[in-house]
Amino acid sequence: MDVMGKLSILADAAKYDVSCSSSGSKRANRPGEIGNAYFAGICHTWTDDGRCVSLLKILLSNDCVYDCAYCVNRRSNHRPRATFTPREVADLTIDFYRRNYIEGLFLSSGIRRSPDDTMIDLIRAVFILRKEHRFNGYIHAKTIPGASSELIEQLGRLVDRMSVNIELPTERSLGLLAPQKTKKSIFTPMNFIRGRLEEQAEEKRPALRAPRFVPAGQTTQLIIGATPDTDLSILRLSEGLYGKFGLKRVYYSAYMPVNEERNLPALATAPPLLREHRLYQADWLLRYYGFTTGEIVDDSAPSLDDVLDPKTAWALRNMNFFPLDVNKADYEKLLRIPGVGVRSAKRIVVARRSRRLRHEDLKRLGVVMKRAAHFITCDGRAEGMISSLERLRRFLSGKPVSQQLLLPFDPV
Repeated sequence: MDVMGKLSILADAAKYDVSCSSSGSKRANRPGEIGNAYFAGICHTWTDDGRCVSLLKILLSNDCVYDCAYCVNRRSNHRPRATFTPREVADLTIDFYRRNYIEGLFLSSGIRRSPDDTMIDLIRAVFILRKEHRFNGYIHAKTIPGASSELIEQLGRLVDRMSVNIELPTERSLGLLAPQKTKKSIFTPMNFIRGRLEEQAEEKRPALRAPRFVPAGQTTQLIIGATPDTDLSILRLSEGLYGKFGLKRVYYSAYMPVNEERNLPALATAPPLLREHRLYQADWLLRYYGFTTGEIVDDSAPSLDDVLDPKTAWALRNMNFFPLDVNKADYEKLLRIPGVGVRSAKRIVVARRSRRLRHEDLKRLGVVMKRAAHFITCDGRAEGMISSLERLRRFLSGKPVSQQLLLPFDPV
């Protein structure tokens, strides 16, 4: 099979992995080298400065000795198989980069023969790209669960970001759908990467021009909807991962029914895309808004609201927290207001140093007043006009509210 035939198979096989993002790496172009990872992004995503950028996203091989029930590349599936050589991966990447098709590489693989054998091939591919082609662009590589720490160290010195996919939220789910994977085999490399990043951060005088270990950090992916795990258990896990392993991001992938298996949802089941979206919103609250999992979901209500985003749902459950005076509330409290984001909260804090803010000022600062107006005051004046909590919920969910219900809102 020629390289383009392999590419057709291995690019399609990689499409279910979503754990990639803008680079987060700040390594600039250097004389005599090709590429630039500084503020570059990957995989048709948006960078912080608003650019949409692309990545060559492929598997080294879709030949796998594992038989994970949810995976299209599982050993027992009868499908075309292909394997790149390390040199083919490197040559293909540099050829696509020179044609301006891509800005970086996302490289993963099925488990060929053993985790260590697979990692060796990944290292060889990236080594050729870095050392022979002198490619300086962004590279995100998958760590193979069960691989040795020495190989993880070698790969980590060559790439910008690494990820170890957890895939399923609990050990019970792993045992049911991916019996060849264990919690230990996944968390051991994650813990090793965290430890190396901490050691690197403590180094006072790093060796001159020495390659940094995984400068853009590590990520992981969870499959949503393949098991009966609740949003509460998923968010508890994510919160723990951010705290214990310092992950840059947890990705949530709606389960795509590609295999018939008695322990999986039926093939006719639609992917839970709304649930995936709600989990991303809740994850944002954990990372940037100062929320805890227990504030978003709890044992009495373990599922996220289908109708309202998690922040608005929290606000309606905690109306005693509101209304907040935007001219007095501190930054952390401003972040709790529906319709106020991180940027608009910062703008409010800066703008009110020089003048008293009015309702009409807030829209210019980026506040979504359709939502925020019901939770704020400006110098004691409120503009929310919904008369009851249930009617406010209907209004914020986009359902029609009759004119006679537009009365001053009483939070009691």
